[in-house]
Amino acid sequence: MQTITRLDMLRKSVSELRAGGAKIALVPTMGALHEGHLTLVREAAKLADHVAVSIFVNPTQFGPNEDLDAYPRQLAEDSAMLEKEGVAILWAPEVGEMYPDGFASSISVEGVSANFCGADRPGHFDGVATVVNKLFNQVRPDIACFGEKDWQQLAVIRQMARDLDLVQPYARDIIGIATVREPDGLAMSSRNRYLDDKDRAAAATLPREMREAIARIEDGQHVGRTLAALEDALLGAGFSSVDYAELADAASLEKLDELGEREGRLLVAARIGGTRLIDNMAVGAT
Repeated sequence: MQTITRLDMLRKSVSELRAGGAKIALVPTMGALHEGHLTLVREAAKLADHVAVSIFVNPTQFGPNEDLDAYPRQLAEDSAMLEKEGVAILWAPEVGEMYPDGFASSISVEGVSANFCGADRPGHFDGVATVVNKLFNQVRPDIACFGEKDWQQLAVIRQMARDLDLVQPYARDIIGIATVREPDGLAMSSRNRYLDDKDRAAAATLPREMREAIARIEDGQHVGRTLAALEDALLGAGFSSVDYAELADAASLEKLDELGEREGRLLVAARIGGTRLIDNMAVGAT
């Protein structure tokens, strides 16, 4: 595995890997890797000849009061895991390489970014869209793999690819991989390590109550009352606040008051012990 920190060397290495028409898959990450990330790497390896993984804690997607400085960084451990998985390139630029002096551009994707985390974290998805676009242009992957745990992020990236006519990867080649969960159902996340034992045990309430809410919605029960009951259950279990608990159209992310025949998605963000957890699950037709 090559660990690369300079853009000129990245482009040279990517060009060499492409010799003979080989396909490259990209897995963008912010590091602090866990089994969820490694699942993305393994799925990417099934779809392409070579896998490139980026590790970059992107400052432009963090707000002024968020956990940029505290976000876990463990490049040596991450590198060892990726080498074991047979990754060809680890792209690990410094901030100055990604955003050199004078950098002044930003990508904003309206519509799908408006609600949920977009509303709660102003500017977050502008930072996501900008850095992912840069990663796509730097690596020029044939395929890119993202976890479905951040469903809204995946929607934003696909919309960006369609709107900007990206060639590598095309929007259709941005692949969503199902959320990997702990044995108790909690979605794997680098931020789970912030939780102490008490909060970690209580956090398992989130997926459990989400599944219960989905069963009620699919049974035809009132969406608004079901979502209110979900919020109450989370607060009663020890969550300090619920940023949102909403039913949305799975594709457009338009909020839904009733499911009907549409494929829906239940999206939740809630805080426990100072940590913000997000999750989402399919509702209705799949």
